[in-house]
Amino acid sequence: MHQSAALVAALTAILAALPAAQAGLYTKNSGVLQLDARSYSRLIAKSNYTSIVEFYAPWCGHCQNLKPAYEKAAKNLEGLAKVAAVDCDEEANKQFCGSMGVQGFPTLKIVRPSKKPGAKPVVEDYQGPRTAKAIVETVAEKINNHVTRLTDKDLNAFLAAEKPKFVLFTDKGTTSALLRSIAIDYLDTISVGQIRNKEKAAVDKFGVEKFPTLMLFPAKGKNEKPITYEGELNKKSLLEFLSQVGPPNPDPAPTNAKRDKTAKTDKATKADKKRSTEPEQTSESSADTTSTKAAAHTPDIIPITAITTKDTLVEKCLRPKSYTCVLALVPADASEQGTKVIESLSQLNSKYIHGKRHLFPFFSVPSNMEGTSSLRHALKLGSGVELVVVNARRGWWKHYEGDFGVESVEGWIDAIRMGEGKKAELPKGVVVEEAEAPKGQSSTEAEKASEATQATDPETETKTSSPETEKVVHEEL
Repeated sequence: MHQSAALVAALTAILAALPAAQAGLYTKNSGVLQLDARSYSRLIAKSNYTSIVEFYAPWCGHCQNLKPAYEKAAKNLEGLAKVAAVDCDEEANKQFCGSMGVQGFPTLKIVRPSKKPGAKPVVEDYQGPRTAKAIVETVAEKINNHVTRLTDKDLNAFLAAEKPKFVLFTDKGTTSALLRSIAIDYLDTISVGQIRNKEKAAVDKFGVEKFPTLMLFPAKGKNEKPITYEGELNKKSLLEFLSQVGPPNPDPAPTNAKRDKTAKTDKATKADKKRSTEPEQTSESSADTTSTKAAAHTPDIIPITAITTKDTLVEKCLRPKSYTCVLALVPADASEQGTKVIESLSQLNSKYIHGKRHLFPFFSVPSNMEGTSSLRHALKLGSGVELVVVNARRGWWKHYEGDFGVESVEGWIDAIRMGEGKKAELPKGVVVEEAEAPKGQSSTEAEKASEATQATDPETETKTSSPETEKVVHEEL
């Protein structure tokens, strides 16, 4: 009897533990948003925000291993993007998981709103490292950009618009995830802009002395002067500052008619309250931190390297041990498209270097350089501006087709980095055998060059999580 009682007690304990194990990996207190088919449509597909969604099964060991990093990513992306999960082991979710193309666990998909109003969101597989840092960086990069880039010439027109304006004066050429998220919060309510420190007329006009500086310009018709933001660079503080204009949009955002009505009601209600036009006073330590961050900024644009000799091209990209290279083949004479592709690659190059991310190198190659015509001929490329990626070590290449804008090029590079899309086989003769390596380079030098290239190749790259990730995405402008 004693043995029977003990057995029953043990079985009871085991069965008591099973519901918890099968109830899903994430509790209600987790920062991970838990979905089913119905809530996915409402909270993700119809949202203005970018999301990452994990499709998992509670019994999956890889899913359990991912949980700590995924919850950390959810914490770091709070207020910037959504981190969600679907339990595909639940009967009610199985058909939905199948419709999303889930074939194994865990499957991670990034969902971002389409740029076309009313269109379905863009869904793509996340194939990066399963670390909090990598997930945060990738999702932050995918946040849609509704921030207007301004110059001295178009600033006055931007400020003349009816809506309130929120403008960042910056010494950076890229737009941070934090500012992009603010623009999404106030989409169609506050116009968010960004202007570089090199636009001297604007900087002098508003007396901007440090970068970054944020200014709120009231709606047209009000005689109030712009209000300079003096608070900490984080989402919560910025939203509190902007609340003097109105609340952020609900999510998912209502139609324009409902949104306008809501905005007017909120504005009338807030008019009865005496709200200070100055942000809350911050501590000296906060001000010092902001000042230090501004002073520590690295130069904005780091130009891509121009390859000017055939030997260099072979050494860097076309030997059997060479890894991935992005090559912008441009005419020798200056051209609009040639300048555009080099500027786009330089912006991305700067972004990755400032973010301390090791990626494959970008090079520009003029058409009048020896060996360029034979490369174009082998890859069946035209004589104009062409953008390709080659991996001599693995024998593949891909051709870019687009307008050479920075967002389009970045999307193409992201697809390469994640191994997405088809790759073409490199034609014979493109890769130069070791015996034909550039003159003056010893075998030892060749090995060192290969090792240096390998260190930056995405296919051998390893990433580690960093406690600074949250600071970067939440506080960097």
